[in-house]
Parts: sequence; C-alpha cells; structure tokens
Amino acid sequence: MGPDVAIGPYVIRRRLATGGMAEVYVAERGGPHGFTKRVALKRILPQHASEPDFVGMFIDEAKLAATLDHPNIVQVFDFGEAEGTLFLAMELVEGSNVNRLLRASSGRGVEVPVDVALHIISQAARALAYAHRHRDPDGQPLDFVHRDVSPANLLLTADGHVKLTDFGIAKVGHRSRRTRDGHVRGKLGYMSPEQVMGKSLDGRSDVFTLMTVLAELLIGKPLFGKGQELDVLLRIRDANLSALGATERQIPRDVMALLERGLSRRPHERPSAAELGGLVDEVARRRGFGHGAGRLARLLARLGLIEAPEMRPAELGGDLTSAIDTSLLDSGGPPRPSKLHSTTTSPAVYSVQRSDGTVVGPMSFPKLVQLITSGKVSARTLIQKADGAFEAARGLPELTRFMTSPALQWRLDELSGAERRGQVARAALLQPVYSIMRDRATGVLHLWHDDRRKKIYFVEGRPEFVASTDRNELLGEYLVDHGHCLRMEVEMALALLPRYSGRLGDALVGLGVLRPVELFRAITDQVRARLLEAFRWRQGRWAFVRDLRSHEETFPIGADGFELLRDAAGEAHLDELETALAPHWERVVSTRLDAPVSVDRFALDPRAHALLTGLHTDKTLGSLLVAASGGAHDLEATYRTLHLGLSCELVVLR
Repeated sequence: MGPDVAIGPYVIRRRLATGGMAEVYVAERGGPHGFTKRVALKRILPQHASEPDFVGMFIDEAKLAATLDHPNIVQVFDFGEAEGTLFLAMELVEGSNVNRLLRASSGRGVEVPVDVALHIISQAARALAYAHRHRDPDGQPLDFVHRDVSPANLLLTADGHVKLTDFGIAKVGHRSRRTRDGHVRGKLGYMSPEQVMGKSLDGRSDVFTLMTVLAELLIGKPLFGKGQELDVLLRIRDANLSALGATERQIPRDVMALLERGLSRRPHERPSAAELGGLVDEVARRRGFGHGAGRLARLLARLGLIEAPEMRPAELGGDLTSAIDTSLLDSGGPPRPSKLHSTTTSPAVYSVQRSDGTVVGPMSFPKLVQLITSGKVSARTLIQKADGAFEAARGLPELTRFMTSPALQWRLDELSGAERRGQVARAALLQPVYSIMRDRATGVLHLWHDDRRKKIYFVEGRPEFVASTDRNELLGEYLVDHGHCLRMEVEMALALLPRYSGRLGDALVGLGVLRPVELFRAITDQVRARLLEAFRWRQGRWAFVRDLRSHEETFPIGADGFELLRDAAGEAHLDELETALAPHWERVVSTRLDAPVSVDRFALDPRAHALLTGLHTDKTLGSLLVAASGGAHDLEATYRTLHLGLSCELVVLR
C-alpha cells in the first residue's frame, strides 16, 4: 500500500513493518483547525482478512489492549473497520526496543550498565503488575498472562522509558477458547519452564521470562543459549542458569540473588511482578541508581539507535517501533537500519496459470504451497510472483524444496518401474503391504484413484514416510484438527516457509508455537494416521516401485510395523470383508505353524491371538463365522481377525 491512501479516517504515510499476520503503517488522522495525530495503524494482511481465526485473534487483541491504561503499556486509541478491513490505531513509540539494544551493544562490544538494565526491568515489571491484577468491567480478575515478554516486545522511547507491547497471544481467563493451556505460545528462549512443558500458567511465568531478559542484558547473550531448539527448551525446562556462572562479567551479588529467585524452576518460589518491581527498585536505591531513563536515552543515542536529543527534530523522531508481531521481524542478524520502511515489503503474492491458459490468483505463499503438495501445481506449471513475468515453478528459489523432493512430486512416470500392481478394492491392500514388510523391501507404494494420490515409502520393510494429495491430510490441517495449534498459527508459519527451507514443522518450532518434542510426536502420529487411512480406500489401484526413497526428514512411527497391520485390519469396511471371504466359505482354515512372521509381532488381543493360534481342527471358514454370529461385535471381530490371518500368512486355507 502506497502513501496517502486512506484506511477509514487515517491517511497512510509509510509502511512501518510487516509480520506474518498483520502489517503496520505510520498514519495520520486529521481534525479541525489543523489538528493532526500520528499513530501506528495495524491491520490484518489482506490474504488473511477473511480467516475467522485471524479476525478473532485480532479482535481479542484490540479488546484486551484497549482496556489497559498504564504509562508502561502501549496505548490503543481506536479500533474500526473500513471496506471490510479491521484496523487498530495505537500509540506510535519513537525510539527502539530491547532486542535492538542487545544486538547493537553486542556488535560494538559495549556492556549494558547494571543501572540501565534494572531500569528497564523495573518499568516492565510495573506494566506486568498492572496487567496481572487487571479486572474486567464487571470487576472479575482477568487472570492475565502476557506469554511473550521478549526483548522485541519491550519498546524503548527516545526519552528512556519502557513500554510493553504485543498482546496477540496473551492469555486471559475468558479467552480459553483460543488460548488453551497445554499449547505452547511464546518465542524460543523466552519461555518459562511451565510454558515449555505445556502446563497451566499464571503471572509468575511472565516474571521468569522478564528475568531472562535481565540476564541477557547483563551477560550480553541469550541466557539459555542458541543452537538446536530442543537443547534450548531442555535448558529452560531445567532452569539451567550455568550461563550466569560462566560469564566474564561481574554481576553484583544482590542482583545475582534477584536473578536466581526470579528464575526459579518452581513458579511458587518466584516473586509476583509487583514484588519483583519493588525488589528491583530496592536494589537500585541501595546502589544509588536514580537516573535510569536519562542513562538509557544516552546509551541508545551512543549506539546509534536514536539520534542524540539535541540533534533530533521534534517532528521526526528516530527509529519507530509499535505494537506489532515482532517475533516475525526481529529474528537475529545485524542491527536494522533506522528507516524500517526502506527495507520492509509486503509478503509476495502469486498467480498460477493453468494448462488451459486460465490464471488463478492472486494467492498467498501458503495457498501456493497447498496446491503444490496436493499435486495441483507441478515443476512445469507457470507461476507469476507479484508483478513479474510467468515462469516455471521450478525456477522460483522459495519453491526449491517442493520441486526437488521426490516425495512431494506426483509424476506418473515412476510407475513404469513398478514390479507389482493390483486393485485397492475389497480390502485387498493388507496383503501387498504385508509382503513389502515381510520381504524387508525398500521402495514406494503408489495408490491412486481419479485425482486422489498417496505414496507410502518403506525402508527395509518399515513404513517411513507417507505423502498425500488430500488437503485434510496435510501436516497443517492435521495439527489444527488435533488441537496442536491454531489455524492462524499454521498460516503464519506457512508464510515463513522460505526462511525454514520449506519445512512447516521447523517454522512452527521457530515461532515458538510447538516444542520440538510436541512436533516429533505430532508428525509421528500424522504418518501413522496417513498410513491407516490408505486401508479405508474402497476403490483405486496400487503399484510398488522398488529402491525409491523419499529423501524427506522422517520420524519413527513408534511401533512395530506389524502392529500397524493389526490396526489396518480394523480400517476395512465390513461389507468388503464379507465379500473378500465369501469365496472361501467352505474351505478349511488352519493355523500356519511355519508362518514367516510370528503372530506375536502383531500384538493381538488375547481373543484374536487364541483364534489364530488354535485352528488345529477341520473347521471351515464359514463354520467359524457362524459360531461367532451370536453377537454382532464378535462376528465383526472374527471377520477382521481372519482377514488379518489370511492376508499375513498366519493361517492357511485348504
């Protein structure tokens, strides 16, 4: 959006920043007699404006922030809708933030003075104390938890004051629908132990993360380190404070005692935010610290984060920061230029040209990825990015992973090398999958019917990876449907896929939406669910191609593959089982004593195990089923057990 465009009563002057969900502009609202008010105007990105989760989250943020009135909290002035677009007008904070302060001081080898660090924490603690005890209009406690007290969300004014911002993922009692405990929210490295473990939270979680910021201000690096996400989260879980002992900087004893108390692993051992503010102020008084705001302003000027006060024109100000989703903007790297608008652009939009020449779009990157992974866009499909020329999808760098991964391609030419083929119908898939596992084969099992496709990759007989064109089976859909995260969080992560080599899971972990352990378990369950879904197909064809690998990151399914076949027998439709077994009704069925795979590998329940291992008489298949027909449940269970036994060579017919 260019300058001088109006959103409601506000005229856009320039773009300030763009995140995964929203964009923020410097805007002005005019009034009579030359009155002008400059604000930070936040609105949902156009491609997300119709998404209920995004809209609901945005409305919740506006309602909550509008009730908070404190000098250390960014104010909300207005909330409205213009031409179908919701907007939020907020206080425009002229200055910088703690994240940039940390990066600039580290880059120049400058230590943040203890009094400046304590001043920042004192003012932030006052903001949290106010929010934690805030009540709704009926006088009921809100049970507020910010959940994202990170350096980027502590804004620093040019006069050296601190303002807390970004209430998009705050938890309050009446918003449990969108912020259920058990879901991890927050930025990696700035979470409490209970937040990492998905436990219930109260205000002492915010105290822990605020003290994490204090520690980083004092030691000049993240308290819980960098590197693998799982390692960082484990250090947080254990409240590992070894970095404090390893620092070369001398931390005063009373400040160290404050850190150790605020960073206690047990929430009940930490002070409240109000108590913390008092403790910090007491340390500052004992040490004669009384000019924190001025000292902070001078430090910001010295580091070039604001212009020196005597040089800063009153009408311009320095670098501008507002209440935006800073988790998507301050992600490391060198300090940013002071004029953010020169380096910030809207997320790219794409258009797709179909084979018949028609054009679909514009669409967001997440929507394009969805089309690719569901097989509707191939490497040769022509794609237009923004206002550029149409080019083959394989030529766009951000699509490299999707265009080069064999598992995500749906080329039919692979099928020419198939060594086995067959029909999916009539519960017939169990036997070929069993034979692949029995033979410890490596390759890919293709399934297809009309436009529906699925590929199951095996390595030495173990199911390793499952790809599907079914939108409902995509990882993002699975995570939302099973309550692992919100749809808007998946959309935000999808928008950042180019930063994470096209891997949604990595993006969700990087954003702090999921812990690595949660992601591992979710993907394991998803692979298992995708595999079992194949046994519900009632029509189609299959073909197995040897020696093809997915080349995707894989996760063990957590069970013996033959146990999956036991569960797969439960996915077949009963009428298909009846049809499949009907031709063998008069044949005698016997336990196979030399079964290639032991019946114990299937971990059957006692009744099914006894049935398959006790067939040593001349009973026919029909007589067994008639004997079980006394109860509908017993009959169905017998059908499924015998189907498993026949498909997996546990019994024989004669």
